[in-house]
Formats: sequence, structure tokens, C-alpha cells
Amino acid sequence: MINPESKDLAAGRLEKLRQMVRERRIVRVDELAAGLGVSAPTVRRDLVHLESRGDLRRVHGGAVAVDSRLEEPLFDDKTALAAAEKRRIAESAASLVRPKDSVFLDGGSTVLALAALLKDRTDITVVTNSLRVAVELAGGGPALILVGGELRRLSQTFVGPLTRFTLDQIHVDRAFMGTIGLTVETGLTTTDAREAYTKSLVMEHAGEVILLADSSKLGKVSFARSGNLDKLARVITDKGAPPKLVRQLKQKGVVVTIA
Repeated sequence: MINPESKDLAAGRLEKLRQMVRERRIVRVDELAAGLGVSAPTVRRDLVHLESRGDLRRVHGGAVAVDSRLEEPLFDDKTALAAAEKRRIAESAASLVRPKDSVFLDGGSTVLALAALLKDRTDITVVTNSLRVAVELAGGGPALILVGGELRRLSQTFVGPLTRFTLDQIHVDRAFMGTIGLTVETGLTTTDAREAYTKSLVMEHAGEVILLADSSKLGKVSFARSGNLDKLARVITDKGAPPKLVRQLKQKGVVVTIA
């Protein structure tokens, strides 16, 4: 039987954990364990409890806040979270890339996972505004075109009006895009207006736009609109995708693939 003191300690730990997730927006299990001075299994049990109360949402490797507006974490934090889901999404996306395709790879962490799967493809051309993608593919493989512009350090992407000089001169068969949020009402959203500008421009120059987004992004809204649903051909996500949103997307003519 748990004594009252133990219950109080557990309640205090839960409140501190909830506060950490709310303040940081997205946080890994190991960071929570270090901050609370407890084991990773204890954190995971607490996350299950807090998710059941609606206080947060668990993702692979950590948790995210559950309010309607998403802020953007550091790129390396995004890469670490939901890694298994992102890998499956990337594998599904890679199967869509055909010989002689020209593809745009956006700056999202899931798109970076796709780039790693394409680095031995010598039969395609990749256009990207992502420094991380460019480094991944610089050693060989696809023909590579890097879009220049203003460097946004948080996402490691080139963004803003200067990207138009390259993007207006090309047309890609497929654009693989990431997002911070997606709803039927608002479309695709991100945290930075300059990045939203470049994302919108890419979608205008692509034959097919494919969104790669783990389920933590679905049903969420961020600051700047980066694309409308009518630009989307397909969304590849994971099994945690909200069923209502999946139905709504399909009703809008968007193909939804659960990886």
C-alpha cells in the first residue's frame, strides 16, 4: 500500500513533469528522467498517466504538449523524437520515387530520414533548401541542386524571398514536405513566415506534393500558413493519426497512407 507521503511525492513529480512538457513543448524521456531524478521507466509510466488525463501526448521517445498551437523545437530534438515512426514514413515515401524523377526535399526531420534512403540513387535529381539534406547527399548519389536564400538556423534551411530566384526556374515531379501543423481548416502551418513563403513557393512548382508528418503534427496549428489542402496529393503518417482528421483528408481528395 502506498503511504500518504509517497502519494504526495508522486503527485508533485507528475505536476513537475507536466510543467516541463508544457514549457518545452517537446521533450525526450531521458531529459525528463534527468530533470526529475527518476528512472526512464518511471517517466514512461507517468507519461501514460498524464496522457490519460489529457495533459500531454506521448510520442516515440518522449512527449509533446497538447494545446492547439505548436511551437518548433530544435532540429536535433525533432530528429530524436518519434524516430521509429519517421523511419517508417520515410520508407513509404522512398517507394514513391521513380527512376529519372526530380524531387524536392524540404527541411523537416522526417524528410531528412527520406534523404538518407535516397543517397545511393544515381538516377534522380534532388532539389533542396535544407543544409542537412545537402550534407547527407553531398558525397554522391543523386544530382543535387541547393536552393539559396536566407539561412534559418533553427531549421537549417534557406528561406525567404531570395529562394524564388531558383525555384521560379524549376519544376519537380514530386515535393516531399514537412510541417509543424496540419488541420483541414487551416491547411499546413509552420512557425516562421519566411519558411512558410518558401514552402508555398515549392508547392507551386511541383507536380505532386507529398506531406511527411508523424501523428503529433496532425490536428495542430502553428503561426504561418505554408500551404492549402488543395495543394496536397498525399499525406504519409503513422498509426497514431486522428481517425476523424484522416476521414476529413480523404473526403478532400487527399490520399492518406499509414506507414
